[in-house]
Amino acid sequence: MPTDHHRAVELLGRIPYGRVSASRRALPFTAVTRHLVLADGRLMILLHRGYDYHRALDGSVVAYEADNVGSGADHTWSVQCTGTARVIAPTPAERARFDPAPRLADGVPFEPVFLRMEPEFVTLHLLTGCRSPAVRTLREALPRAHSDGCK
Repeated sequence: MPTDHHRAVELLGRIPYGRVSASRRALPFTAVTRHLVLADGRLMILLHRGYDYHRALDGSVVAYEADNVGSGADHTWSVQCTGTARVIAPTPAERARFDPAPRLADGVPFEPVFLRMEPEFVTLHLLTGCRSPAVRTLREALPRAHSDGCK
């Protein structure tokens, strides 16, 4: 099982989205997030404040996972890391690296909240020789409009 910390962090830097997991009131949850890999190897995570997940994440040990599944690449990789997350106020330069931020989250204006995580345990898994098909867009995946003109 590969455990190359630097390689894993480098792979995280290639993609903008991942999933953060923790528990809230003893129930586990996972949320899709944007992330940046900072120069020192820490992660900065962007969430929608309206989900209220940041309250459960702040000061907690969290798990973060990202992968290239659905990229169409010849090799599939997955990086998992755990560490303590803290709500932070990013610098203007850090905030700008997230642009463009999502416009809406579940139909309401996206309100950003940022967390910083220092990965303490990092695991890299590689699957070779298993080209994953490229992911279709949501528009392609949804059924066609009905013949009655509904779209």
